[in-house]
This record gives sequence, structure tokens and C-alpha cells, in this order.
Amino acid sequence: MATTPTPSAPPVRREDLADLGRELRQAGRRIVSTNGCFDLLHVGHVRFLQQARALGDVLVVGLNDDASVRRLKGEGRPLTPEAERAEIVASLAAVDYVTLFGEELPNAFLAALRPHIHVKGADYTEEECPEAAVVRQYGGEMRFLPLTDDLSTTGIVERIIAQSREGPRK
Repeated sequence: MATTPTPSAPPVRREDLADLGRELRQAGRRIVSTNGCFDLLHVGHVRFLQQARALGDVLVVGLNDDASVRRLKGEGRPLTPEAERAEIVASLAAVDYVTLFGEELPNAFLAALRPHIHVKGADYTEEECPEAAVVRQYGGEMRFLPLTDDLSTTGIVERIIAQSREGPRK
């Protein structure tokens, strides 16, 4: 008999982040966080999340909600609605928890969760990363991981558009 897969756990609510962080720290778990839009999940995202998870015991991903993705990336984005993006990201083995946030920066998410390490891609430096001040304020650490070359959602979308203009390949 075939079974229907169960959806991933729902995103952690904003008001539950502080309790989650406190419980994980009390259990001696090293909390790692990262954030992003994750609009079209690609291998660069997967590799990045795996590397982030390897830095600790628990990985919490802050996911930009639809309105904040639109503000950051422009009209026409996100391509995938927040509920679907959250389910996809949460289904990855490297990811333990997902939470949505609507601000341009993940500062409130970080202040509530208080992860030991907050991870960004190496396309940022600590000086260019506004949330670094929040992380340092509670004693956390920033880490910057290498990105997979030439992989970005924007780049994928641009290639799709260019190829659609060229017509079908023979």
C-alpha cells in the first residue's frame, strides 16, 4: 500500500524563536543560522546549507517572506511562494528548522534565536554585513562560506529568459 508523504514541519513562529534558542542552548546544542530568499533551490544552496550545518549541531534557516523577497529582488519575485520555499528548505537533511521573516535584514530573527554562529556567503564581508553587529552584540560569531561559482537564482532566471528568446534547441 502506498503512503502519502507528510509535509515538512511548519516554520517556527517568530514568537517561538527565543524559546527554541534557549532550549537548544540548555541542551548543549551548538546553533548555526543562515538566511536568504531560496527562491529557486539549486545545488549552490544545498552545498552552502550542508557546509553551514557542519559548523554546529542544529541549523536554523531564516527565510525571507514573499513581501521582503519582492522588495529585495523586484516585481515578479519570488517565483515560488513562501510556504512552498519553506517546505522545500525544511525538507533538506542539513536543515533542522525554518522560520519566516518579513524585514529586509534578519536582525530580529537573530536577536530572538541568538545562534552561536551566523553564516553568510563569501560574497559578503563582515563589514558589509549589517546583521554582524547584532550577532556580535550577544556574543555570537559570523562565518563566511565559499559559494559555488556561477550559481544564483537570478543567473538561472536570466539564462532561462535568454534561452526562451533564442527559441528551442535542436
